[in-house]
Amino acid sequence: MESIIILIFIIGYLSITLEHPLKLDKTVPALIMAALIWAVLAVGFYSGWFDVINTEEQAFNFLKGGEHAEEGFNGTLLHHLGKTAEILIFLIGAMTIVEIIDLHRGFEVLKGAVKTKSKKKLLWIIGILAFFLSAIIDNLTATIVLVTLLRKLIHTREDRIWYAAMVVIAANAGGAWSPIGDVTTTMLWIANKVTAAGLIEFVVIPSIVCFILPFFVASYLKPFRGNIEVDAEEDMEAEKLLSSRTMLFLGLGMIVSVPVFKTLTHLPPYMGMMLALGVVWLVSEYIHPEEDFSKERRHLYSAHKALSRIEISSILFFLGILMAVAGLESLVYGVVHGEEVGTLRYLAEVLREAIPNLDVVVMLLGVLSAIIDNVPLVAASIGMFESPTDSVLWHFIAYSAGTGGSMLIIGSAAGVAAMGMERIDFIWYLKKVAWLAFIGFAAGAGVFLLIERVIFHHA
Repeated sequence: MESIIILIFIIGYLSITLEHPLKLDKTVPALIMAALIWAVLAVGFYSGWFDVINTEEQAFNFLKGGEHAEEGFNGTLLHHLGKTAEILIFLIGAMTIVEIIDLHRGFEVLKGAVKTKSKKKLLWIIGILAFFLSAIIDNLTATIVLVTLLRKLIHTREDRIWYAAMVVIAANAGGAWSPIGDVTTTMLWIANKVTAAGLIEFVVIPSIVCFILPFFVASYLKPFRGNIEVDAEEDMEAEKLLSSRTMLFLGLGMIVSVPVFKTLTHLPPYMGMMLALGVVWLVSEYIHPEEDFSKERRHLYSAHKALSRIEISSILFFLGILMAVAGLESLVYGVVHGEEVGTLRYLAEVLREAIPNLDVVVMLLGVLSAIIDNVPLVAASIGMFESPTDSVLWHFIAYSAGTGGSMLIIGSAAGVAAMGMERIDFIWYLKKVAWLAFIGFAAGAGVFLLIERVIFHHA
């Protein structure tokens, strides 16, 4: 039965990675995989074929059969559902705030920062915006915002796809050092593997290197030489609107306040995001664009409209993949150091024996995140390793999983968004941009290991 569960996971995982050839939304196999894994777990557990680890007390296994065992199994399922729900509620809140800002045309204010016709200067302006914006509103949203901005600034698609590809590199690098910059860092943060301050301390410098080096090299390439016709006057009235500026700064400020709220109250991050969403929602009920303040059109700027625009399919994908990984984590698979452990912990021990250098394992995780989705990889790593909060391991995983996906256009949510919006060809990205992303990833990883060994070991 254990083999059946692992087979279900492998088939589901392959279906997710082959989303484009199969022309099947990855949410479908994720949901089916999670449901089937827990169904087999339940049937096997109640039939007395195998045990499930009690997540509340890792060293204790439920005895086969009996009322207490049934309560324990249900408790384990609810425990994992609760942990998953924390991430989903956090993401729903963040996505809704971003949509409210967009409805009020807040992101159009960013066009004021772009006042150049130089291709090289425009590259750096867009890159810096992507790097810092992704740390605030996450890399996926930052990519969508900036690709939309590029469409208004650059009318030639051949030029625009180069900028869009570089946005992916900058956004992934920027999201890696922020607890709200990427789904994977959010997962590590909510799981208490990293703190906001620790993540910034360890990862921000490698992320800057990962961003700057590819952009420095790209600025000397032919596509970024010369000048470009930038129509910076179009829609500039949005910059002057009080509602646009108010909602932009309020929304971004409330998202940034979430780590502060967690530090002050010690409550889970999703509680801070609920407060942030409530405040932004409250203000959005009374502030609308000045030229469109009619009661009849007020619903066009409401949070209800914003909620209808968030990608529920992405939320359901995270639900499916995280619950599937939780099922593997809960299944007793082997014995390590005299303790019965789940499938993922057992896999971690096998990896350690095969590749003794943990740094190589984590860098391999980064390379794999370019090929397959980094969300399940990080979810698996949380179950595989037991290092303390803010250990070097977790920060290196955050960096590798966050930036490694840039090496392929399908390797990150930001890349997939840019690919869909600008119809960027997979092979074109592989030939033209992948090497830039690789040198950034490798250089950043080298800087991370150098800082960790030279500075922190001597501190």
